[in-house]
This record gives sequence, structure tokens and C-alpha cells, in this order.
Amino acid sequence: MEIVGYFASALIGVSLGLIGGGGSILTVPVLVYLFGVDPVLATAYSLFIVGSTSLVGAFPKYRDGMVNLKTAAIFGAPAILAVYATRAYLVPMIPNPVFSIGEFVVSKAMLMMGIFAVLMVFASYSMIRSKNGGTEEAAAGPQKFNYPMILAEGAIVGVLTGLVGAGGGFLIIPALVLFSKLPMKQAVGTSLLIIAAKSLIGFTGDISQYELDWTLLGTVTALAIVGIFIGNRLSRKVDGDKLKKAFGWFVLIMGMYILVKELYLNPAATAMGH
Repeated sequence: MEIVGYFASALIGVSLGLIGGGGSILTVPVLVYLFGVDPVLATAYSLFIVGSTSLVGAFPKYRDGMVNLKTAAIFGAPAILAVYATRAYLVPMIPNPVFSIGEFVVSKAMLMMGIFAVLMVFASYSMIRSKNGGTEEAAAGPQKFNYPMILAEGAIVGVLTGLVGAGGGFLIIPALVLFSKLPMKQAVGTSLLIIAAKSLIGFTGDISQYELDWTLLGTVTALAIVGIFIGNRLSRKVDGDKLKKAFGWFVLIMGMYILVKELYLNPAATAMGH
């Protein structure tokens, strides 16, 4: 399973390089189901892996003029604050078990994977629907910031990132296009920088909370970084819209599988608190 896990680690980067998102949706399931990492710890690992990979991927985008620093700062500030506060304070406060209904016990790990699976289903919808959903047209004209919406969306994405370790590119990219009037390609590059900043800063809230396996973390991160270079090269040759829809269906299937596994196929989780 570890060999499959290493291959899947490279796919995290390939996805980020190809479609500017989706890699973080793969990271937690890869760590939990292929490497046997505890789900709560996996969300911390995911922040480091996705943050490091996105940072490396943002450099060529910045060089090509595809990163808007002003937008990244305005959207990123509330997201960074929210993700750090969530990892440092909110996640440790969640009790284990969370609650029980009769003999059905919801553990902290089960709750995290359940939230993650629901997020995957929503992410898949944004990938499967029509290619830009009219957002390319919305980006036409001079850049104009909708500050309240940008700040609110940034904070929401930050909390979700903190809870489940997902970068949230599928939420960030549409927000940048609609509320900041960025062209789609610039939104993808700017999203990578925002994901990198909030994920890595959020991860610092975990360093004192958990005992980390730096060997595993370093290996998966290195493979994901190799993958993002492959993804960047492939993005020039592959039809991104078709690939995004195919990946969306894959994410939907994975999300449904995790929901079914956590709720129905894992009696030990409900009985023993995972």
C-alpha cells in the first residue's frame, strides 16, 4: 500500500500543476488509507505537503505574470488568521468522542473525515459543472474588489482549511474571478500563492501539538513537488477542461466512498472512537 501511496503522492502535485487545485483533496485520503496516518494528524500533514507544493508551483506562475500580489494579500490575510486560529485553538478543543446517539458514537477522527468527504462532494460539483461557469466573462474589465465578500470568503476558506487540511483551491479560484475580477489563469496562479501561505502558516499551529513523522512528511512532499513540475508541463498539452471534469468525477466517487466507509463500513470507529 505504501508503494501505491508514493505514486499517489506524485499525483497530488500533478493535479495542482494541471488544474490549479484538487491536490489537497487527494492528500488526506492518501495519508489515511494508504499510509495509515491518524485522520486528525493527516490534516496537519496535509497543510505542510499542500503548502510546500503550492509554494513551489507558484514560482513559475509568478515569473509568467500569473500571480496578483495585491489580491493575494487581501484574500490571504483573513484566510491565514482563520487557519492558524483553527489549528492552534479550535481543533484541540474538539472533544473525543464528539457525541453519541445510543450506541452510535462519533469520534473526532470520524467527524474530520466526514467533513472532509462532504467538502470533496462540493469540490467535485465545482469541477464537473460547465467549464468556467461564466466566470471568464465576469473577469472582463478593470479589476474591482468586493472587499466584504473577499474578506468573508477568505475567513471561511481559512476555517475549512484548518479543519480538514484542504487548500480550498476550488473555493478560492471562483472567488478571485468573481469578487476580484481576475482572469482565470491569473486566478489559478494567485490561488497557489494563497494556498501556500495559509497552509504553511496554519501548519505552525500544529508543530507543538503533535509528534510528526518528518521522514514520511518529507518523502510525500518531495514526490508531490516532482508531480507539480510534471503537471505544469502537461498543462500545456492536455485539455484542462476535460481533465478537470474527469478529476471531478473521481473526487465525487472518493468522497462518497469515504462517507460510506466512515458511517457504515467501519464499526470499530463508531464503537471505539477510531
